[in-house]
Amino acid sequence: MNRLLLPFLLLFNMIVLAQSKVGGTVFDEEGEPVAFANVIFKNSTEGTTTDENGNFYLESDNTYEYLEISFMGFNTQDIPLTSKVNYNMKISLSENTEQLKEVIVFGGKQSKKNNPAIDILRKIWAKKRVNGLRKFKQYQYDKYEKVEFDLNTIDSALMKRKIFRGLEFVFKDLDTSRITGKTYLPIFLNETFSKVYGDNIANVEKEDVLGNKNSGFESNQAIIAFIEDLYQDYDVYNNYLKFFDKSFTSPLSRTGIDTYNYILRDSAFIDNKWCYNITYYPRRKNELTFKGDFWVNDTTYAIKNINLEVTKSANINWVKEIYIEQDFEVVSDSVFLLKRDYMLTDFSFKKKEESKGVYGKRTTVYGDYQFDIAKPKEFYKTKSNEFDPLVLNRDSIFWQNSRLESLNKDEKGIYKLLDTLKTVPKFKSFYNIASILGSGYIEIDKWNLDIGDVYSVFGYNDAEGIRLRGGARTYFGQNDPWRLEGYVAYGFMDKKAKHGFSAKWLLDKKSRLIISGGNRRDVEQLGLSLTSTNDVLGRSIASSSVFTVGSNDRLSNINLSTFNLEIEPITNFKVRVGSSLRTISSALPDAFSLDYIDPELPTGISSEVKQFDVNTMIVYTPGKRTIGYGVERRNINDTYSTLLLNYTKGLDGFLESDFNYSKLQFSYSQPWQLGGLGRLYSTVELGKTFGEVPLSLLNVVPGNQTLFTIYNTFPNLDFYEFVTDTYASVHLEHNFNGRIFSRIPLLRKLNLREFVGLRGVWGDLSTENIALNSPTNIMLQAPNDKIYWEYSVGVGNILKFFRIDFNFRGNYLDNPDARPFSVTGEFGFHF
Repeated sequence: MNRLLLPFLLLFNMIVLAQSKVGGTVFDEEGEPVAFANVIFKNSTEGTTTDENGNFYLESDNTYEYLEISFMGFNTQDIPLTSKVNYNMKISLSENTEQLKEVIVFGGKQSKKNNPAIDILRKIWAKKRVNGLRKFKQYQYDKYEKVEFDLNTIDSALMKRKIFRGLEFVFKDLDTSRITGKTYLPIFLNETFSKVYGDNIANVEKEDVLGNKNSGFESNQAIIAFIEDLYQDYDVYNNYLKFFDKSFTSPLSRTGIDTYNYILRDSAFIDNKWCYNITYYPRRKNELTFKGDFWVNDTTYAIKNINLEVTKSANINWVKEIYIEQDFEVVSDSVFLLKRDYMLTDFSFKKKEESKGVYGKRTTVYGDYQFDIAKPKEFYKTKSNEFDPLVLNRDSIFWQNSRLESLNKDEKGIYKLLDTLKTVPKFKSFYNIASILGSGYIEIDKWNLDIGDVYSVFGYNDAEGIRLRGGARTYFGQNDPWRLEGYVAYGFMDKKAKHGFSAKWLLDKKSRLIISGGNRRDVEQLGLSLTSTNDVLGRSIASSSVFTVGSNDRLSNINLSTFNLEIEPITNFKVRVGSSLRTISSALPDAFSLDYIDPELPTGISSEVKQFDVNTMIVYTPGKRTIGYGVERRNINDTYSTLLLNYTKGLDGFLESDFNYSKLQFSYSQPWQLGGLGRLYSTVELGKTFGEVPLSLLNVVPGNQTLFTIYNTFPNLDFYEFVTDTYASVHLEHNFNGRIFSRIPLLRKLNLREFVGLRGVWGDLSTENIALNSPTNIMLQAPNDKIYWEYSVGVGNILKFFRIDFNFRGNYLDNPDARPFSVTGEFGFHF
C-alpha cells in the first residue's frame, strides 16, 4: 500500500525532438473500432498496433511522408502525413474481398494448424537455450540504467489549479510521450552504472555497482525501494514475465499458443539480417497478457526486436499502460545480445484515456561485451564495496564516461529543477504529505526525528477500552548506523499508561553485526503466532481491534525486556543470540485466568509468571533482496522463502525466573509462482516444548476473533481454544489473480480475483502440563484426536480495495461455542 501511494503524490520538465508524431483511431466500414491493426511508418520497421478500442499513437526521430495501416482481411491503407504532427486521425479500412474468398481472416481466434507464425515460434523454443549469453563459458559486460518518473496528461486546466500556484515555473517546458502521445513533466531520475560478470559452467553471476546517482531523493528509502521492486530484471524468453507481483504470459512462452493469436506479417532485412515479423494478440480478455510484435532471425531464430504492450483489459490495478521494447545486436555474425531495454508504465487511479497519472520509465543499455575470460571462484564471492561513498558521489567526469546512452536536455534539467523545488515551501508541503502517507511517520528534519507511526494512534480492546498511542524514532537518513524508537500509550478504561522502546546499533557493516535491546510494558493478545517472537515494539491487530467476534477478553499484561546480538556472516543467513526477561499476567483475570499450581506459595496457586530465557535463532531467506546498509534495511521483493530454526532455554532461578524448560521450533514459508495460475503461499510450522510450563508459555494455536483476514491464523477458532506443547501446522492460500472469473462473461469486466485457502494443525498437550495449569478457568484442549482443519473461499479486488473471505470449519464442531462459519475481510491497495 505504502509504495503505491508515492508515485501519485510527487511533481516536474522535458523535450524530445521527435520528427514524426501520429495518433488516432482505426475503424471498419461499419464504424466499429479495429483492434490490433498494424500501424507503421511506410518503408520502415517502426510501428505499433491499435489497442482494444482501435486507438494508436506512434512517433519517430525520423521524418516520414506516409503511414501504412494493415489488417488481414482488409485493404492496406497508405495515409499521407501532411505535417510532422498528425493527431486525432480517423482511418477507415475496407474489406478485402479477395482475401475473404480465400478464407484468410484476421481479427478473431487464429488457427493453430498450418500457421507459419507458430512454426517459427516452435523453432524459437528449440533455439532459445543456445542463443545469447548462454553460448559462452563466461561473459562480462557494462550495464547502464536510468529510471525516470513523470507527471503526465498535463493540460492548461491542471496548470491553473490553486494547488500549483507558486509552482508555475515547472511547466515551462513540456513534451509528449512517443508511446502514448500525452504531455508529461519529469519529477525523478536515478542513474546506475555497473559491471556484470557471469560463468555459465559454474552457474554464478555477480553485479558490481560502480556508481549510483538520483535527483534529490537519495534519503527516501520508500521511493528507492518502490523503484527497485518495480523494475526487476526479466527475460522475454521465459514462459512468464513478473511485474507488480503478477505473472504475465510471455508471447515467446511454450504456453503462448493457447494464450495468443499469432500472425506472420512481414519479412525484411534488419542490420543485414533477414528477419520475420510476427504480430500477436490475446485470445481472451481480462487475462495477464500483451499485444505487440517481434522480429526474429530466419537462421538462428533469435529475437532481433520485440515490443510488448499490456492489454487494457488485463486484470491489474492502478496501471493504465505497460509498454516494453527490447533491441538485440548481432555479435560474431550469429550471436544476438540484448542491447537496449525500455519499459514505460503509466500509473493512474483510473484507466480512462484522459485520466492523469505518473509515468515510470526505465531504460537499460548494455555494452562492451566480452567472453570466455575465466575468473577464479573467489572472484564471484567478493562484491564491490557498496558502502564506499565514492559509489554514491561520483563526479561528472565519471558519469560522462560511463553513460552508455547520453541524457537528453530535459533529463539533465531534472537535477537542477529539483534543487530549485526543494526551496519552495509549497513543494515541501506536497513532499511531506506523500512521505507521511507512504511511511506513516511525520519527519522533523531539524531534530532528526520522525513522529509516528500515524496508523497506530487509535485502538480499542476489552481491557483498555479506547486506547491512544504516540511514538517517535531517530532518523538522520536511510543508512543510520543506530536507531532509537519508542512509544507511549494510554487506556481510558483501565486508566494505565503503557510504553515500549528499543535501541539498535550496527557495529560492523560487512558482517552486519547488530546489538539491540529494549523494554515493553503493555496489554497484548498473545498466542497469535505459534513461532514466538521477542519484539518490544510490535503489537498485534487483535490487541487493538475495534470489532471482534465473541468476547475478546483473553488479553495479557506483559512486561518484556530483551537483549540481542545478531550477525549475517553470509548474505541472507542470519544468526541471532539473545535473552529476554518477561512478566506475564492476565489483563482481565475474572474472565481469563493464567493461574497455575505453585507449591512455594501459601495459596498453592500463582497468577503471574516471571521468566528469563536465552534464545538462539537462525533465519535463512534465499533470494531476499534489500536496499540500504544501515541498522535497518528495507525489503524490495517478496518472492523469497524463509526458513527459521529457533531454540529457547528457560532458566529457573536466574533473576527470579520461575521455570526450567526447552523449546524447539521450525517454520518454512514459501511463495510459489504457478505461472498463469497465480500465486500459492505456503507455511509449515513444527514445535515442541520439553518440560512443564504454564499456559502463558505454551504454544497456542492462533485463532482469530477479529473481522480481518490474517494469514497464518485460524479464523474459526477463538483465542486459546486449542493449546499445545507439541504441534505441526500447515497453511495454504492460493490467489488465482482473476483467471477463473475472467472466463465468466458476466463477471469479466469486474476484474475480481479468486482466493482459496486450506489450513490444518495437529497438536498435543502432556498430562503434566494439564495438571500444572488446572487452576485456569478456560478449557485446555489440544487437537490430538484428529487434525483440526478449515478451508475458505474468497473474492478480492472488490472496487479495487476490498477482499472478503468465507471461512468454513472442518471438524471439532462439538467444542463449546464452536464457530462453523465466519466472514473476514481485508482493505488495501494492490496491483
